[in-house]
Amino acid sequence: MSHVLVNVAWPYANGPRHIGHVAGFGVPSDVYARYERMKGNDVLMVSGTDEHGTPILVEAEKEGVTAQELANRYNRVIAKDLCDLGLSYDLFTRTTTGNHEHVVQEMFKQCLENGYIYKGTQQVAISPSTGRTLPDRYIEGTCPICGAEGARGDQCDACGNELDPDELINPVSKINGETPRFEQTEHYFLDLPALAEANKAWLETRKGWRTNVINFSLGLFKEVKPRAITRDIDWGIPVPVKGWIDNPNKKLYVWFDAVIGYLSASIEWARRQGDPEKWREWWNDPSCPAYYFMGKDNITFHSQIWPSEMLAYNGQGSKGGETGPMGPLNMPEQVVASEFMTMEGKKFSSSRGIVIYVKDILSRYPVDAVRYYISVAGPESSDSDFTWAEFVRHNNEELASSWGNLVNRVANLINKNFGEIPALDEDSMTDEDRGLLEETSAAFDVVGSSIETHHQKHALAEAMRVVGDINKYISSTEPWKIKDDPARLGTVLHVAAQAVSDANHLLAPFLPHSAQKVWEALGGTGTFSPLPELREVEDLDKPGFTYPIITGDYELGVNVHPWKSEPIEVGAPVAKPTPIFAKIPTEAVAEELARFDEALAARRAAEAERLAAEKAKLAAEADESVAAEDAKPAE
Repeated sequence: MSHVLVNVAWPYANGPRHIGHVAGFGVPSDVYARYERMKGNDVLMVSGTDEHGTPILVEAEKEGVTAQELANRYNRVIAKDLCDLGLSYDLFTRTTTGNHEHVVQEMFKQCLENGYIYKGTQQVAISPSTGRTLPDRYIEGTCPICGAEGARGDQCDACGNELDPDELINPVSKINGETPRFEQTEHYFLDLPALAEANKAWLETRKGWRTNVINFSLGLFKEVKPRAITRDIDWGIPVPVKGWIDNPNKKLYVWFDAVIGYLSASIEWARRQGDPEKWREWWNDPSCPAYYFMGKDNITFHSQIWPSEMLAYNGQGSKGGETGPMGPLNMPEQVVASEFMTMEGKKFSSSRGIVIYVKDILSRYPVDAVRYYISVAGPESSDSDFTWAEFVRHNNEELASSWGNLVNRVANLINKNFGEIPALDEDSMTDEDRGLLEETSAAFDVVGSSIETHHQKHALAEAMRVVGDINKYISSTEPWKIKDDPARLGTVLHVAAQAVSDANHLLAPFLPHSAQKVWEALGGTGTFSPLPELREVEDLDKPGFTYPIITGDYELGVNVHPWKSEPIEVGAPVAKPTPIFAKIPTEAVAEELARFDEALAARRAAEAERLAAEKAKLAAEADESVAAEDAKPAE
């Protein structure tokens, strides 16, 4: 048994997550983790909600609540959505825990001691109307390098170059359209240039990465600059330096602390297991691979920023240094980044109302129908488009008609003719029988290899090809016509049931909810495919602070079945089946498109009203300022 670390991108807690998000980080990571558990490996899958940064403050102010109250609300919403989706985290936590703060500060102090964090000054964007620091990502303008419009203050998506906000041409705030002013303030910086050689050398040893990910990652090292890791902000983790630790307006910034969450979540998990040092089996053992799952907009933070932080902590940059008490920390084995998913040809955008929230789609459609569509049509290596027509077609033609109907046919025939799994009569077996069982057994290597190399679309296609061949076997052998040869009928139905069981194993990482139903339809008992649970806990270091975590028990031989053909149990009772999958009415496509149009129109109207009110408020404040100036006595 090997240890495998599955690190999943941290969803930002400023609103509910949509299908585009979970297509990148959610379902792919869960498929991989479930597969590795079925193989017998000891998987640790961690993540949580990312809760610091100016965007949280902006949204909280808009809603008239505190930043912590906003984070608390969306932490619960997101945790429930991801649990309902069946994502089998060992621990899904959050970044406002006492444990996370402690681990982040320990990382900072060791990196500072090793010389990879230093104090300097930087031009910082300030909102003229509020006096608050503007986050880099909330400033847009023209890229000074490639000339693309809509470049952000941290990066240009068109050319991939990192930027600083003051480098943008004609920068404006995305919050209210005003032009920011720039002020020189003191901050701590991560010395990325001192870590670049070691970081790039590590990247050049990576094998099997998706081409788009490795090319983009290596491109980040054409020009490397230090990056400020603190901000003039009152929401975040205190900077553990004398003179800064008690300063309410200087905090470590979100992009520095969030990636450390993988480590802090692993430590929290171990502490909750009653074995505080157990996390080291995944982080300090160089033979343990760590896989990171995310959308492509997060590649920079996982192939450059987080590796640089670990190298700095380990003392492995150009300045040398000592490894801290938590190290040596393992570098990522692979950054598994998906491309973007659009919706009916439009880019997902919660602010513009172009969105399908996870909770909404799960309230109307079966969870495995959603997981299946994300897996079969998701943005694995190129951008993809979510369309309601394709969602319905895949469910109806593949899940309901092909797979679900196959399970029901076989279970119904067994129930009608035997009432239990019939015995296999070797003497009545044909080459066709043996060929099918050989095919389904061999498929474990084919499908497993594709999942291991993060080609999940191919893996699912191969599993469904097996389903198609089982359907062909049923049509060819025509068991409903075998009237006077019970031994032969029993053999055909035993072979069919074994093949269906094998296919169910192959599909279980993708379809965990229905996998349980298929298992039971063929007489199986107990848990076949374990699901996660929400559990309310108290913070380990902040008494009275409670929050939900996603966790679960996943143990091979107990509630996880192996990644191989398991002999079905002769004599297991098989009841009259009920449908595993139902067809979605084709009218649902028009209904969903109409619902989307209505929601989009309402969102646009509300946004226009908000902007008009804000503009009127700014104009009124300007008039008051002019009036006050005019009222001053002449000198």
